[in-house]
Amino acid sequence: MASIARQAEWVLASHNTGKLGELRALFRDAPIELRAAGEFDLPELEETGTTFEANAALKAVAAMNATGLVALADDSGVEVHALHGEPGIHTARWAGPDKDFAVARRRVHDRLAELGAAADRRATYVCVLYVARPDVSTTTFRGETHGTLVWPVRGELGYGFEPMFLPDGYAITYGEMTPEHRLRVNARAQAVRKLKAAAFPIGGT
Repeated sequence: MASIARQAEWVLASHNTGKLGELRALFRDAPIELRAAGEFDLPELEETGTTFEANAALKAVAAMNATGLVALADDSGVEVHALHGEPGIHTARWAGPDKDFAVARRRVHDRLAELGAAADRRATYVCVLYVARPDVSTTTFRGETHGTLVWPVRGELGYGFEPMFLPDGYAITYGEMTPEHRLRVNARAQAVRKLKAAAFPIGGT
């Protein structure tokens, strides 16, 4: 994938400003400029896939076809073990039409509470990045972090399920971590590291 570096502009197939900010920070040392979907008036697509990979592919390919640029899509969410992987690919939908993740977090907590005090609170944060290119095949990169869901939520420095997610090996939630700290350890950072290692190898062109 070294040839990807020859195209300086990529479009991010997302209207999520938090996601855009994180990805721009993660790619600040890469030889690309990550442009927002809104700059091209791209529509917000319905995510009809049954996996993170399928949803990311749907968004990336549509953005690539609309702009002619290399397109990057991110599909991510939290899989709660006791809920058989829910909300998973439907993480954003659990936040309702107003995209209020306080609602989504409460829904998860209530579902776990219904299972009783002994319910497994383990969860996995998943991030899948899909790169669609006009000239050659597409590529997928997956990152995962494992942890435990806490209640009440802790911290105001994250978004989505981050204030509820205590990653393994840490005493603070993602919501209590500074953005700089979180971007070193979360699932999105893992996926980006894999992508950059493939797309921009040292000495590659």
